Amino acid sequence: QLHFVESGGGLVQPGGSLRLSCVVSGSTVNYHAIGWFRQAPGKEREGVSCINTRSGSTNYADSVKGRLTISEDNTKNTVYLQMDNMNPDDAADYYCPVSYVPVGVCVLDVSHYLEVWGQGTLVTVSS
Repeated sequence: QLHFVESGGGLVQPGGSLRLSCVVSGSTVNYHAIGWFRQAPGKEREGVSCINTRSGSTNYADSVKGRLTISEDNTKNTVYLQMDNMNPDDAADYYCPVSYVPVGVCVLDVSHYLEVWGQGTLVTVSS
């Protein structure tokens, strides 16, 4: 059974930075991608980035390109999300589900991801 622990969230001023971490444990073999999704109050869950754990290829939502960077450390079963030049639209709970769908470039469609979610990590952007 998969288990996710997201961390690194907090309060940051506009223009500031955070680095989120997600440790995956349990039945970790054979998943193809890990994504970062976020959900703000009253809004639908939104995919912001993902990484293909086989090839290392990445994908980003247009709203975060150039500001967020996803990376992974396979030796630690950990994926990171470096968030720079943050703005109030980045405020949300962040989650890191995995996908077993074998695609070349991972997609930011929640239907591709296993319906197993961690508790998330809360990001607040405010001056």
